[in-house]
Amino acid sequence: MTTTASMATTEVQPYRWRWVALFVVLAAEVMDLLDALVTTIAAPTIQKELGGSASLVQWLGAGYTLAMAVGLITGGRLGDLYGRKRMFLIGAFGFTAASMLCGVAVSPAMLVGSRVLQGLFGAVMIPQGLGLIKEMFPPRELGKAFGMFGPVMAISSVGGPILAGWLVDADFFGTGWRMIFLINLPIGLATALAAIRFLPEFRLSNATRLDLGGVALVSAAAFLLIYPLIQGRELGWPAWTFASMAASIVLFAVFGRYESRRAKAGKDPLVTPGLFRKRAFTGGLVAGLAFFAGMMGFGLVFSLYTQMGLGFTPLQAGLAGLPQAVGGVLGFGLAMSGLQEKLGRGLLQIGTVVMAAGAAVLALTIHLAGVEVTSWQLAPGLGLVGIGMGLTMAPFFDIVLAGVEPHESGSASGTLTAIQQLGAALGTAVLGTLFFNLLAAEWSFGASMQVTVWVEVGLLVLTLALSFLMPRRARPEQAAH
Repeated sequence: MTTTASMATTEVQPYRWRWVALFVVLAAEVMDLLDALVTTIAAPTIQKELGGSASLVQWLGAGYTLAMAVGLITGGRLGDLYGRKRMFLIGAFGFTAASMLCGVAVSPAMLVGSRVLQGLFGAVMIPQGLGLIKEMFPPRELGKAFGMFGPVMAISSVGGPILAGWLVDADFFGTGWRMIFLINLPIGLATALAAIRFLPEFRLSNATRLDLGGVALVSAAAFLLIYPLIQGRELGWPAWTFASMAASIVLFAVFGRYESRRAKAGKDPLVTPGLFRKRAFTGGLVAGLAFFAGMMGFGLVFSLYTQMGLGFTPLQAGLAGLPQAVGGVLGFGLAMSGLQEKLGRGLLQIGTVVMAAGAAVLALTIHLAGVEVTSWQLAPGLGLVGIGMGLTMAPFFDIVLAGVEPHESGSASGTLTAIQQLGAALGTAVLGTLFFNLLAAEWSFGASMQVTVWVEVGLLVLTLALSFLMPRRARPEQAAH
């Protein structure tokens, strides 16, 4: 069946296989979420067995999320231009092939390069599924369809680190850590084959052309920022690392001017320039950058601390983080029970406070228990962090997007999602580098972890302060999904 942009939802029957197609889309989401999480647990083992410096641990996560951040900005438009089903299939097959390359990597460079490919193909695949859902489902079912994402993502966030630890420890067929990538082969192929059968095709008749110049500028700017942050420590922070970061700021400014000129000339910009003149949206972007940087950076450092500092196995490290994941599910559930509609922005602010309190409890626990700290002692602080994380994330996107006009929501949504991924890459680079710097200065693992946790608290305080720039409530039509 072919769906066109000109069809009015009220004039046609809903797509017959829409619920089956929804599960195909959800399978792709699970693959993406798992691959964003699994290397956090497996990274120490990968470095030990494959070789490479400590920066490999950071690049395994940052390479994926940085590629995803850049790719997401254009991923949705590729579907508009060439067809959502076609681009979903290219993304799914490409993601599966890149996973195989990760699983057979023979060097750190090959593994990081394959992770970048994963991120790029993931950025092609994910936006198509979200766009197809809006076309397949009538308005009365959209809320229910998007509501499926919450439980699926919650279960994946709980199970991902545990699955990664179990696969590494189980060492199936002697594959060790490689199985965390090879498991994507049957899942990815099944998803792609099901997509061929059950996904409808959709393409916009008035799709905008790609802004390849903007893509090149923002990609270069992001790389010039992340690369020296990760590699600078091992190289002794030569002058070029600081020059690179300064050049990144200049290039981001050039990107802004380029987009403005493109918009004034009547061409389609990569990002709508007018968005950045809206205080509420800009404040939300910076808040998102701080929040997701702290969250992902904290996850990496906690995994390093438990395995390298406390001597946990990968499976034990995955289980140690379980209270945070369960707390996240609980926090999200509380938000969905009516708190999000009732409190609006206030729920996001409560969440950041709870999360910061949990991080402070965790730092105090590590300080008091020293090297004898157990998973049970870490659980209360991690549980609070998770609850706060769920309360914060549930309303975040809807609140930030309420600060833009309806006709700008497509560009704003893509930009916000890209900022989420860029924040993850930045957090992995900054907090990971801080942790390794402290260890190199002969700080203990416990002391290094405590400092990292307090930096996370600082980022949450920044998020809280910036939240006051955001709208008080989401728009009614956004709150449903």
